[in-house]
Amino acid sequence: MSPRRSYDQFCSAARALDAVGDRWTLLIVRELLAGPRRYTDLHADLPGVSTDMLASRLKDMERDGLTARRRLPPPGAAHVYELTPRGRELLPVLRALGEWGQDGLGERRPTDALRAHWFALPLLRALEEAGVEAGVVEVGLDEGDFHLYMGAEQGPLYGYGPAPEEPDARLALDSSTCTAVSRAELGLAEAVRDGRVEVTGDGAAAKALRENGT
Repeated sequence: MSPRRSYDQFCSAARALDAVGDRWTLLIVRELLAGPRRYTDLHADLPGVSTDMLASRLKDMERDGLTARRRLPPPGAAHVYELTPRGRELLPVLRALGEWGQDGLGERRPTDALRAHWFALPLLRALEEAGVEAGVVEVGLDEGDFHLYMGAEQGPLYGYGPAPEEPDARLALDSSTCTAVSRAELGLAEAVRDGRVEVTGDGAAAKALRENGT
């Protein structure tokens, strides 16, 4: 575990940055918003981080009360990392950072990695703006599928792959449309109306999207 570094300033923003200002910390939080994850899964979805750096950051985050490590019962029998309630309180920080960073997203560079679920937080905002308050929404992109838990106060906000049960709505769209929605250049209801997002399903979420897209 690395020694705690501090700005040594009596300021709440400085104290917060003491805990989450290091490189990779907030991106680890982003990944753990999907629920408990194994170390190998975290490493796979954080391209560019070294194994030593990831291990160090996870230890620091556990020390600072942001994450906890536990062992799954058999047959899993693997250690997983998960956010504590304190760590989950960083959700609005990540959402605000994402919205602030929209203008700097620009075009995808050849060196940019991409995982489908990295669109989860921007799409949560877009779905809320489109009138979806609750339910499971499955999203299909060329890069893969993921699902969102709208209105979730506890537990994961999103998950990897198709929804484990029949979703309330399924969205099919390409990454360029998803990027435009994430940048707030295109509203989700507008994208549905223009045929850039295909909505299927019979749940309240699907009905809300179709009604607001007309």
